[in-house]
Amino acid sequence: MAAYRRDLEALARFLERRGGCAWRDADAAQIRAFAAAEHAGGLDPRSIQRRLSAARGFFSYLQREQAATANPARDIRAPRTKKRLPATLDADQMAHLLEFRADDRLSTRDKAIMELFYSSGLRLGELVGLDLRDIDLRDGTVRVLGKGGKTRIVPIGRFARTALADWLKLRVAAAGTDPHGGAALFLGRGDRRISVRAVQRRVGLWARRRGISIHVHPHLFRHSFATHLLESSADLRGVQELLGHTDIGTTQIYTHLDFQRLASVYESAHPRARRRARP
Repeated sequence: MAAYRRDLEALARFLERRGGCAWRDADAAQIRAFAAAEHAGGLDPRSIQRRLSAARGFFSYLQREQAATANPARDIRAPRTKKRLPATLDADQMAHLLEFRADDRLSTRDKAIMELFYSSGLRLGELVGLDLRDIDLRDGTVRVLGKGGKTRIVPIGRFARTALADWLKLRVAAAGTDPHGGAALFLGRGDRRISVRAVQRRVGLWARRRGISIHVHPHLFRHSFATHLLESSADLRGVQELLGHTDIGTTQIYTHLDFQRLASVYESAHPRARRRARP
């Protein structure tokens, strides 16, 4: 309620500066100018959208009370929120993270989890939901149940296949059945299906042990998988299929990441682009 009041007060101050018109006399051009002024003043698009939403609600109230004949904020939209590019590890950082010795059951499982994340670009929920029957090491594939109940087959790289084979030697002796009768691929406490939270904790633990300075989380492996694949192949449609994206627009964010890298290379290498060092 306090935020709603602040938003309306901001609009009232703006209208007063524009000549002090009454609420009933405000028009769409003034509301649009208000949104533009807020944006120019540094307010982020989400906050502007909230202020416009408050204005739409207030003008709707005025219409119901017959204090206004129209809702000038109805069709006004805030500027688009700038997409935040996902963080990634470069290939060397990823190799360093994964190059640890797995010498017990827990570290063997963790290595298999992280190698599979990076090898196949799985979502956290997809990986946790895997059963033994979903992995085919001979064929080098994993069957994934993705969003919307859609199934896809994704290749498994050789490092992940080796790590999974090592884990399966230790996994096979455990009961590891879930309440629905499936044999979970990755096990946590009590030899039950590993939890999402447990995977998040273990990934963070290994990142700290390996001296990775940025926050490493399971989805970071998926971002890195997509970015590195696009850098090497430039096959956007192929990456879309591997990630299980319904809309290719979702996949296109990784082309922006790749462009950032290319722009950096260009600026440092091209004779007409290199920035001159300051004296």
